[in-house]
Amino acid sequence: MFLLITTLFACQNSDKQTTQTIEKDFGLLGKENDSISVELRLDQFKDYDELIYRTEDVVCNDSLPKITLKNENKIKRIYFRNPCWEGLGCLLIKQKNVIEIHNDTIHKSYKRYFTLDSLYSVLKRDIENNGKKPSLCEHPEKLLIYISYDKDGTKKLINTLHRLINAYEKVTRRTDLKIWLHKKIKVPPPPSIH
Repeated sequence: MFLLITTLFACQNSDKQTTQTIEKDFGLLGKENDSISVELRLDQFKDYDELIYRTEDVVCNDSLPKITLKNENKIKRIYFRNPCWEGLGCLLIKQKNVIEIHNDTIHKSYKRYFTLDSLYSVLKRDIENNGKKPSLCEHPEKLLIYISYDKDGTKKLINTLHRLINAYEKVTRRTDLKIWLHKKIKVPPPPSIH
């Protein structure tokens, strides 16, 4: 009888699948840890501009804004690298080191536009450039991703972040991605030299 009960119990336990949760952090640099992070819950913002203001507020209070993406048995935390603009006159960033995503369209160097489906190949080209082509990223560690949307962007941001971190990890096998959430500012292209 004891053997029968033990066998039945063992069979029931083997039917239950054990799933382990996989957790990854994207955007933590060096020896940073999650203790200085502040969670940004997208359902708490009425529009993308409000999300930007909160992101800047978090950064200026010496914290690191993040969004956590959860699905099935995966948890992915994305930390944003926005600067605190208080006391800064300007910040010089070479455009060749930037990939901008605005309203699900990828912009590169004023003239080049790509669909979001091209994200993997755009990232790969910039990351593997290593300064060879002067219009592309100088070095993988200098790459910066700007994400901006019009007012309704908080609904689309999750999909863009999923696609971005998956493509980045596929190209680099790393998680040290630098992402800025920002407002789109229309900057005219530099004048052409004749």
